[in-house]
Amino acid sequence: MNNAIQSFNLSEIPTILENLGQPRFRAKQLTSWLYQKGAHSYDEMTNLPKSLRDVLSNEYPLIEPQVVNKQVSNDGTRKYVFEYADGAKVEAVGIPSFDKKERKDEPKHLTVCFSTQAGCAMGCTFCATGHEGLTRNLSSAEMICQIVAVQNDFSCRVTNLVSMGQGEPFQNYQATLEALRFANAKDGLEIGARHITVSTCGIIQGIERLANESEQFTLAVSLHSALQDVRNEIMPRCSNIPLPHLKKALRSYIEKTGRRVSFEYLLIKGVTDTEENLAALIDFCDGLLCHVNLLSVNEVEGSLYKPSSTATQQRWVKELKSAGKEATIRGMKPKRRRKESHYPQFTRKRYRRSLRSTEKQNVENRKIGTGTRSLPNNQGPDYDETRERGPGFVHCGASGNLVPVPIFPLATLQ
Repeated sequence: MNNAIQSFNLSEIPTILENLGQPRFRAKQLTSWLYQKGAHSYDEMTNLPKSLRDVLSNEYPLIEPQVVNKQVSNDGTRKYVFEYADGAKVEAVGIPSFDKKERKDEPKHLTVCFSTQAGCAMGCTFCATGHEGLTRNLSSAEMICQIVAVQNDFSCRVTNLVSMGQGEPFQNYQATLEALRFANAKDGLEIGARHITVSTCGIIQGIERLANESEQFTLAVSLHSALQDVRNEIMPRCSNIPLPHLKKALRSYIEKTGRRVSFEYLLIKGVTDTEENLAALIDFCDGLLCHVNLLSVNEVEGSLYKPSSTATQQRWVKELKSAGKEATIRGMKPKRRRKESHYPQFTRKRYRRSLRSTEKQNVENRKIGTGTRSLPNNQGPDYDETRERGPGFVHCGASGNLVPVPIFPLATLQ
């Protein structure tokens, strides 16, 4: 049984201390030590009684997630693989921006991309982690641990958050919102709500719930195709989310909140970048206050998914803007601005044979949209089966060493 204090949601800490006979204010003290001051042991928590520290140490050990893999790109981006007390592994990324920097070694802005689940149940064909399945949900505290660890490693304050790491945030809604609220709170990490983005593949129930929240968090939707058959094929667990229903939910969200929605759109040569796809995307965006963020798929050795040409990417931006929609290409910067960091391609031998065979079936047989894959029962967007396999790792090379595989959002973030 995993009884590490970080395995509990932040909202559970008051109950833990109440059961230990402690006054209510102890919960705030303990939370501050753990997730603001970054205490590494209970002995550092000098305003807690020693008797309480001893009990907590025995019953709820403080076991920080360990960095089992860290990679640094030449633009300063850092990718981490964290391992929790029960062996579950997740990925996070720290993305610095040195625009208008005050010191040579200090980023002006620091964005952290964090995971909300260990693994993912959505099974997207372009996502290596999706092929590993879901291990478990993360607690809100485990999410905050990722953010604080990256912040400490950079020795500067986190200014932006995106929940685009492993997992579907709306399948772990309560813990995710709890983590975001702590990140936004004055007695938390004090990150502005509009600098916090929650990303979803389009879980309608989650979008409807977020629309009723008081915080002004930003919503991003991983769309990737506005053609139902293409989207069903590359995002099979979203096949029971009709695009008209998704658009209706987004229109309602915009009307309730007055906030713009961002669409993440992965351009895959011959799959999602056709003229038909472009026309469908323009039609889907019609009537919505939105921004389209075009992403180029990383060209990975052994993968049949190839990035669209630069000319295609630029033409898509031009056509979208002509249709009155804001659009950008992730990684391309406006003139007069220094080039900011984008997620690097750290290593290329990453995909499982199963991923290559799936892509081969889709591309060579031209069966995009024909639904050649059959799904087990009950594996829709709310599928939450726990699996034993750890996410995001493959055996690579003659050594057989485990190599971290970045999931799609991390591989394309700037």
